[in-house]
Amino acid sequence: MATDFEQRYIKARKSVVEADFMHLNEMQRKAVMTTQGPLLLLAGAGSGKTTVLINRILNILRYGSASDTTQLPPNASEEDIETMCGNNTVAARLAAAYEPCPPWNILAITFTNKAAAELKSRLEANLGAVANDIWAQTFHSACVRILRRNAERIGFSTSFTIYDSQDSQSVIKRIIKALNIDEKNYPPRMILSVISKEKDKLHLADHYLEIAKQSGDMRQTVIANCYKAYEKQLRDADAMDFDDLILNAVRLLQENDDIRSYYQKKFKYVLVDEYQDTNHLQYLLVSLLSGGYENICVVGDDDQSIYKFRGATIENILSFENEYKNARVIKLEQNYRSTAHILAAANAVIKNNTERKGKSLWTEDEEGELPHLHLAYNQDEEAQYVAEKILEGYAEGMRWDDHAVLYRLNSQSNAMEYAFKRRGIPYKVYGGMRFFDRAEIKDMLAYLNVISNPQDDLRLLRIINTPTRGIGNTSIEKLAQIANEEGTSIYDVINRCEEYPQLKTPSAHLRLFIDMINNLIEKSGTMPVDELYDEVVIRTGYLKSLEAKDTQENVTKAENVKELKSNILNYISESTDTTLFGFLDEISLYTDLDNLDKDADCVSMMTIHSSKGLEFPVVFLVGAEEGLFPSARSLGSHEDMEEERRLCYVAISRAKERLYISSAMQRMLMGKTTNNRISRFAEEIPDEHLKKDYIPKGRSFSDTSFDAEPRRQQPQSKFAPVITSKTAAATLPDFKTGDSIMHKSFGEGEITKMTPMGGDFLVEISFNCVGTKRLMLKAAARLMEKL
Repeated sequence: MATDFEQRYIKARKSVVEADFMHLNEMQRKAVMTTQGPLLLLAGAGSGKTTVLINRILNILRYGSASDTTQLPPNASEEDIETMCGNNTVAARLAAAYEPCPPWNILAITFTNKAAAELKSRLEANLGAVANDIWAQTFHSACVRILRRNAERIGFSTSFTIYDSQDSQSVIKRIIKALNIDEKNYPPRMILSVISKEKDKLHLADHYLEIAKQSGDMRQTVIANCYKAYEKQLRDADAMDFDDLILNAVRLLQENDDIRSYYQKKFKYVLVDEYQDTNHLQYLLVSLLSGGYENICVVGDDDQSIYKFRGATIENILSFENEYKNARVIKLEQNYRSTAHILAAANAVIKNNTERKGKSLWTEDEEGELPHLHLAYNQDEEAQYVAEKILEGYAEGMRWDDHAVLYRLNSQSNAMEYAFKRRGIPYKVYGGMRFFDRAEIKDMLAYLNVISNPQDDLRLLRIINTPTRGIGNTSIEKLAQIANEEGTSIYDVINRCEEYPQLKTPSAHLRLFIDMINNLIEKSGTMPVDELYDEVVIRTGYLKSLEAKDTQENVTKAENVKELKSNILNYISESTDTTLFGFLDEISLYTDLDNLDKDADCVSMMTIHSSKGLEFPVVFLVGAEEGLFPSARSLGSHEDMEEERRLCYVAISRAKERLYISSAMQRMLMGKTTNNRISRFAEEIPDEHLKKDYIPKGRSFSDTSFDAEPRRQQPQSKFAPVITSKTAAATLPDFKTGDSIMHKSFGEGEITKMTPMGGDFLVEISFNCVGTKRLMLKAAARLMEKL
């Protein structure tokens, strides 16, 4: 039983800490002040979880465990209580602190570089330069940091290379060819998917091969042999793929008591964001790193667990309280993003799931507009509807980038893009080819990787004759054969190329190549990365070879090679680790959405999976149809259907002010036309929270069978009026050829041509700044006026 003095001391101390966080709501403040032991923070969409993470770290740095412990310092006194109850904030804070934590003893793990960058930026804004000492990193970058220090314990050098998914596929394709396997029956992506799942189970190649042999399954044995060859090739190249980074970090910690003890003592507090998206390996990693103090706080939302296809398991967050017996649970349910009607729609959908902790988002904001449901005839009408609504929003004064179109499949973007182009709506599709996936960028990065790690056969073979330097396929095959027979790297063979009679013919070209590489390796030890890159561009002749052919494709490639220098300079200016290793690590862990340009005023188009973590004033959720969303493969599985419903919850909760859901009665996708029912997810939204924009004549919203004959274009009667430019113009804005106009998006221009088209005009406008655009007059007229 605490004494009166102890009770007064604890109360005074807690009040000082609490006063620093009065800007937070009650549950956010409770989460910030709960610092000791395991904590599950269930943070609903838009509930300010990043704000809570930031403030929780600030509390730990400033006050340690003061807000969450009954222990008193040995020299606690009445004078301390008076100081904490006084008005001198600085003195009160100093008196209230109990074992404040140094920044280097805090680990905050996120999933994306974008989230990690935001965390670092906001911490630095509050703390200054000391924020750089906090380990605020992604899972992969944290593992890289650990492995760069200790990889030799598991048979790798500390300068190991990181292979991205394209590199991994290249290795598997070579293995398939070497083992005479039919690629149609064993697609590289399928093999890599199986390997990834086995790594998530901590199964190395030998273990999986033994399982395959015992099963007697020939297909499994073939894949296991590929896995064994893949594991050997990566180890020989001193390379790790993305799965290896976490797998090897876990192995390192499990197998080495001293290393595990070092990190468990180092990290007094571990915070993990998006915990619902963790897989088994990530769960093990977090458990190992937090095992010293068990001050682990996991932040997540079981209703937003949507990455099962990547190996994520919702079980990690659902069973957290069973794994950590003394765990506390705090729910953040107040939403600061969306209007009340949008939140009601999201809650109505997700409550139909059974595998969830259970929470209900609410807001103090206004009700806002009702979410809209639009039923179109086909995908083209759907796209026209979306385009019209975006133009209406723009005419009201909204920006293009206030709008986002979300879809279940990438292939759905086709009809949208066509509609946007016709109406002059600027847009960007996320999920296309990344800058770092372009061939010319991969080539330049391959040079830098070989300089960093000459044992990397995959990257070396990519550049050995790029640009052409007289080393043909026959010579390359001989090099690979010698390296394989001697159990060494191709780099080592080229360094001794004069010793091999079979390499006599290409030896002069090989010597020139390897001398260049060795010289660049030597310079990399003292030369800054940006200057080294300049040297690589010049010495390799890569840029010169592009500029030798004056084609648009080569001009673009040359611009990209030069643009890579900008990435290097940006990295140097923003990072504390300005080494070549550091830059290559940063690039290898880069994702498309990390490059989301906030300054680009254009409509965003992306899959729902890609939208997670983002928000937009206006969201269009297109393709809300049975068989598409939810997907056909989920219809027979309760578990998969619940994941699809979580995906719908994510999509709805991206919207801040307006939400439009659209469904097509008939859709052509990937060459196949289907008649569809409205998605069950749309039907789960109550009428009081949904406005039905348009239902075809003769159809009610509840009539979702849509099995009638598809509508056909009726032949025009000989007595029907013919649409001429004169009759069309009668119902259209008064514009004519030769008019000078001002367009809100494209600036000044002149109408050069007008072509009647189905009750509208296709107008060609020559703009001063952006060239000629072809627009439909009805849509364009809202955005332009005569000069």
